[in-house]
Amino acid sequence: MSNKSRPVVQEDLFHLKHVLQADLSPDGKTAAYVVSTVDQEADKERMAIWLVDTATGEQRQLTAGSATDSSPVWSPDSQQIAFTSTRHEDKPQLFIISVDGGEARQLTHFKQGVGGGATWSPDGATIAFSANPIEEPRDTKKPYRVKRFVYRFNGMEYLDDVVQTLYVIPVEGGEARRVVFDECMNTGPKWSPDGKSLLYSAMMLPDVDDPAMPRWRIVDLVSGKVRDVTGDWGTGYAAAWLPDGERIALIGKPQESAIGAKADLWVFKLNGGKPECRSASLKEGVGGGLQPDMPFGNYTDTFPVTSDGKAAFVDVQIGGTVQVYRVALSGAESCKPLLTGDRACSLLAATDERLLVHVSTMHTPGDLFVADASGANERQLTFVNDDFLAGLDKIRVEHLLFPGSDGVQVEGWLMMPAQGKAPFPTVLVIHGGPHSAFGHAYHFDTQMLCGAGYAVLMVNHRASTGYGDEFSTAITGDWGNLDYHDLMAGVDYVIEKGWTDPDRLGVCGLSGGGNLSCWIVGQTDRFKAAVPENPVTNWLSFYGVSDIGVWFSTRQLGGHPHEIPEIYAKCSPITYAHRCKTPTLMVQGENDWRCPPEQSEQFYTVLKANGCIVEMLRLPHSPHAASLNGALAVRRAHNEALLDWMNKFVLA
Repeated sequence: MSNKSRPVVQEDLFHLKHVLQADLSPDGKTAAYVVSTVDQEADKERMAIWLVDTATGEQRQLTAGSATDSSPVWSPDSQQIAFTSTRHEDKPQLFIISVDGGEARQLTHFKQGVGGGATWSPDGATIAFSANPIEEPRDTKKPYRVKRFVYRFNGMEYLDDVVQTLYVIPVEGGEARRVVFDECMNTGPKWSPDGKSLLYSAMMLPDVDDPAMPRWRIVDLVSGKVRDVTGDWGTGYAAAWLPDGERIALIGKPQESAIGAKADLWVFKLNGGKPECRSASLKEGVGGGLQPDMPFGNYTDTFPVTSDGKAAFVDVQIGGTVQVYRVALSGAESCKPLLTGDRACSLLAATDERLLVHVSTMHTPGDLFVADASGANERQLTFVNDDFLAGLDKIRVEHLLFPGSDGVQVEGWLMMPAQGKAPFPTVLVIHGGPHSAFGHAYHFDTQMLCGAGYAVLMVNHRASTGYGDEFSTAITGDWGNLDYHDLMAGVDYVIEKGWTDPDRLGVCGLSGGGNLSCWIVGQTDRFKAAVPENPVTNWLSFYGVSDIGVWFSTRQLGGHPHEIPEIYAKCSPITYAHRCKTPTLMVQGENDWRCPPEQSEQFYTVLKANGCIVEMLRLPHSPHAASLNGALAVRRAHNEALLDWMNKFVLA
């Protein structure tokens, strides 16, 4: 039998397994985690819960995974796991299962299903969770009046139909009791140390233009009284109780922060007083992450705090890496790196003795690792793709550092085929956000393109996170300048190095990357093909139709359209679309309310009207970024179209 490896091909996407979620038992002995696989015969995605012993690495499957079993959460005594499942119906319900196995017991029977966020009370007697309170769905064929500032949201559709609120239910069974009554999206309940209150995230406030920015509130489970902890202070992305029950720790940033500025770790006293920043010395800030190209369910709206309340464990994105830090919550400021290296380490859970992390690299989609709370004795627990990846070529990676147009250092990577000789045809892949970053995380499109003989260039252009506020806020009011020139400097750099063929260039990107792809083909003819996906092309119409249009546009560009119409026009790719000569394939989700279909449609129409080769791939029932984690047919169609378009025009 030959041990020879082969290049990655499109079909390999659905042979990969993904570790999506995980939780560590309170005694630190066992991790429960979710593995996503694709049933090739049924062409469906399945999810099962597995257990792994953190000392021995011994593993066993806990649930059958014949449907979608997800979001495992341990009981305080480490004997049971609450999880959501679609095993009995299409809508997810809450179940409890013993770690010794056996049949899971269904706890909820909501007609609309449960939303998630299950968490056990400190005494293990009650579970809090979120669910849609509407008994019967609205008849969508009838006229409907809206009153919200933002009335539909990407991935959620009309908010009045889908917003969730908080419930508690006895572990032994019984009726669920609603505990919050308003029109907000209330999720992520966290029990107070005394078990009398819930801290939770409130989003989708009816009367604000930034409904996705979480406000943190506390509901008293006896009186029902709700108090707003953060109010108008700013945005809190994740929060946790401190053991004294009198303070919370929060990852976020004040209202006055510039868009793209770093987040910090703060401590709020519930009896009042000014929030205290605990990570001011960190240039890169707390939280953040890299843009992958795969299903990724490791986002959490909380983080571990030590039992004595002296420190928190948090992620810190530094350039193209994500590292785990320990940050002191009192006394002198202390931010200590624990898990570092050229990789993305996403912290999932921790005890005072142990850290559980999801680790991804440019060559591996991700596995669970465990380490001591000091960061020592790190070891890998899962190896879900090792056997499959062993048969595939390992792409070559060149780390790039080069000056932008104004001399500021820019970071990037060039991925090249395992076989073949430079210069290669090259595709510039641009990340979204724009306040995000590429780096040491798995990206299947890159693997596929390299497998087809392309080099892939990724550049963390101006506005990318992980390089400090001056870098990440540099394009405010000036989209298409420094970011564009950073990308072109990267292209020039790899051509100069002899790795890239200047006559065979393609460009693509999602969201903010779609915006820059459209911008590029209106500025230069050096690219032979472009595939913008879910782009922003016209800031003026984006302001009025996007679910984030008003707050995002005004913060990014510096004002409302009537105040600075010249900036809206200058920064819009549609302004320059008539100049485009590059064959362009627009990719658009038809249920994308972040960058709605009209954004692609406008660009498509201008290109058609001016004689440019252009087509549009429509993705039915697809929200923003569905090519990363949407329906299997959508992911498949996107990858096929991307490779076909590049082959047709870059290699011509």
